[in-house]
Amino acid sequence: MNFNNDNEVLDFFYRLLDMLHQTDLQNFGSHIQLVYVAPGAQHVDHIQTQYFGERHSAALHPVPQKQSELPEALATPQAMLLWQKAQLAGYVDEHYQPLLSRTQAALLADAMAERLGIKEKWKVFESFWHRKNMYKDYYDALNQKQSLVFQDSMKVVLS
Repeated sequence: MNFNNDNEVLDFFYRLLDMLHQTDLQNFGSHIQLVYVAPGAQHVDHIQTQYFGERHSAALHPVPQKQSELPEALATPQAMLLWQKAQLAGYVDEHYQPLLSRTQAALLADAMAERLGIKEKWKVFESFWHRKNMYKDYYDALNQKQSLVFQDSMKVVLS
């Protein structure tokens, strides 16, 4: 495929990832790696590796042993409106658990916490989503090019 700019490439990549997340890949182990190659076949940058299937699904979408109750800070009327928007966008499932990569989930947590005025955002989201070190995922996300596209789409979704 030919793309006119980097945004078209990333848009195509995210549409493809969304389609793969919606299919049943539990019995298959696979991954997609997006690599940018500049004109002249010069390797410029590895953008992202996304894993799918049984071997990698736990790392991407941890399934809690028991269902967590929505914390008070994430159960306000304003929060429920954000959850609804996040569900419609495919960011979270019906139990408000992330359907995103760890870095994207950290960006979502940060954006929601900012809109809801949650001061201890990592403590709240790490406990609810059964994750550790989300602050590290957040800072990793800030160094990834595709995070800019995701952050722009989040602004539209959560507005």
